Amino acid sequence: ILHLYFLPCVHTAKVGKTSLIMSLVSEEFPDEVPLRAEEITIPADVTPERVPTHIVDYSEAEQSDEQLYQEISKANVICIVYSVNNKKSIEKVTSHWIPLINDRTDKDSRVPLILVGNKSDLVEHSSMETILPIMNQYQDIETCVECSAKNLKNISELFYYAQKAVLHPTGPLYCPEEKEMKPSCVKALTRIFKVSDLDNDGILNDNELNFFQRTCFNTPLAPQALEDVKNVVRRNMTDGVQDNGLTLKGQSTFSLRFSLGMRQNIRLLDYSFPRVKIPPDCTTELNHNAYLFLQSVFDKHDKDRDCALSPEEVKDLFKVFPYMPWGPDVNNTVCTNDKGWITYQGYLSQWTLTTYLDVQRSLEYLGYLGYSIIYEQESQAAAMTVTRNKRIDLQKKQTQRSVFRCNVVGSQGSGKSGFLQAFLGRSLQRQRTIREDHKSLYAISTTYVYGQEKYLLLHELMPEFDFLGPDEADLSCDVVCLVYDVNNPQSFEYCAKVYKKHFMDSKTPCMLIAAKSDLHEIRQHYSLTPLEFCRRHKLHPPQPFTCNTSDVPIKDLYTKLTTMAMYPNIFHLCLPPHCCVSLRSHARLRCTCASKRCAYCLCQKLLTLGLLRSVKAQLRRVALHRHLAQVDSKNSTFWLRASLGATVFAVLGFAMYRALLKQR
Repeated sequence: ILHLYFLPCVHTAKVGKTSLIMSLVSEEFPDEVPLRAEEITIPADVTPERVPTHIVDYSEAEQSDEQLYQEISKANVICIVYSVNNKKSIEKVTSHWIPLINDRTDKDSRVPLILVGNKSDLVEHSSMETILPIMNQYQDIETCVECSAKNLKNISELFYYAQKAVLHPTGPLYCPEEKEMKPSCVKALTRIFKVSDLDNDGILNDNELNFFQRTCFNTPLAPQALEDVKNVVRRNMTDGVQDNGLTLKGQSTFSLRFSLGMRQNIRLLDYSFPRVKIPPDCTTELNHNAYLFLQSVFDKHDKDRDCALSPEEVKDLFKVFPYMPWGPDVNNTVCTNDKGWITYQGYLSQWTLTTYLDVQRSLEYLGYLGYSIIYEQESQAAAMTVTRNKRIDLQKKQTQRSVFRCNVVGSQGSGKSGFLQAFLGRSLQRQRTIREDHKSLYAISTTYVYGQEKYLLLHELMPEFDFLGPDEADLSCDVVCLVYDVNNPQSFEYCAKVYKKHFMDSKTPCMLIAAKSDLHEIRQHYSLTPLEFCRRHKLHPPQPFTCNTSDVPIKDLYTKLTTMAMYPNIFHLCLPPHCCVSLRSHARLRCTCASKRCAYCLCQKLLTLGLLRSVKAQLRRVALHRHLAQVDSKNSTFWLRASLGATVFAVLGFAMYRALLKQR
């Protein structure tokens, strides 16, 4: 509700302020006018701005100074009424009322003032020549309106300007003293231009100008209206129109002329921070439309078409932001080219990382880029997907997620940072060029599991990191890497303690990484060797790793990690953890199972059954003597059938065992 407060400019002579109020309400001049009109609230449906307006009259005869000060503090706009045929009332504006109002209001939150010259029907001349110097002297005066309560001249316009002074103030946009737009206004208009400039050529063509007009004013322009806009801009500035399109300066002039009340800062706060509820144990990802939008933004700013963003192109992309969102650590978090520029894949990976770790920040960024405006969505929350509860994924033994998190744990100097950077394709020699203050604790890129593209997020945990408990450790990540230095005898002990304390009884799959495998392996100062530790705790054998190579480090390990994260039940049930990753590696390393129930052991048992041994012996005998004539053909046919039946029986038995084991 707007509070309009009417003040007279003289104490004795009447200026007609009460008549103005009564003429507005009754739409006719009153025969009898009281000293003070009753407080009136005008409904929203009868006001131009669709806002209810509360009108308060002041009378010195009926009200005290304290009441006056209270009403001034509550007012949204104050109308100072003078009589156009009374010079003393005009002088009272500057000598009494404006100083009094300024003393009773804060400097940073001044109330807008409207000067109202009443009784214009009694004179043939205008008082504007006298009022204009006053308006130039006091910046709080929004406008001046000459009206007549008797013949209802400009009565409705008076209240329209009073509402507009509150709802669409020019103060936040324009500085009258310096006669130029304020920095916040320039920043807002620049952002509008950058979002509307869909091809990023620095000029708004007809389609982009219509998009801007429809977005900001909710009204498209006809072809002739577009030409009229360009002609208006041409007359006001020489560089406002270029190649038959509006430049940034031309668009700013057009915006101020037609919509001073756009209040971009307020709208920005409204839609840039939509709240998204994330249930416990769920994660957030970008959906397909969001990736398409980000792809269009990348293509828009990749001017040299090298599928990478140079530092200048990154700055141009983030000009619509109030601050620079990406620091130098981003270049060591995602994939870059040989020049250190963020590639297209790295660009999408960084957005994926931000959405996973801080969805509100990602929503804010999408708001600055204009996602909801360009894609005509209610908010940028439509770009997000909230994944299913991880506990349900574990129960159903399947997941639809695309981003998987791997916590990398290890003692100081064990090679964790090298493991992260190798995931981005960087050898040890290249890693040594990274500045200490530019290093990142995260690395994210894509891997392919059974033909599906997935994001693997590696997070390096510091040695002093404190897990809250087994359940929290399970849900905080999808897979764990325990990294130790083969050349440091104290390194493995830390991994063993962390595993036994936090992951021995958890459902999170773990992998032991023997880092710096190019160096001489030293016996670890622990009661068990790493291989013996894995056998005892039914883990995969330690995986050798080194980034000290001349070529780009291979990504096989990271694919295995992603597979373990996607199918944790496979590594806990279908292929028990005490088995190797594959039957081939199991056979090469020999079986180390204690239960003798892994797939390899079961196959060995089936192959050593007496029936199969006899079948193999008969097959050898038949193959050896097949060329002899005295061998009965019926007998050889019988044994061939028997061997085939035994083989089928063995395969079916093994399949049934697998099915029963999976149900358990």
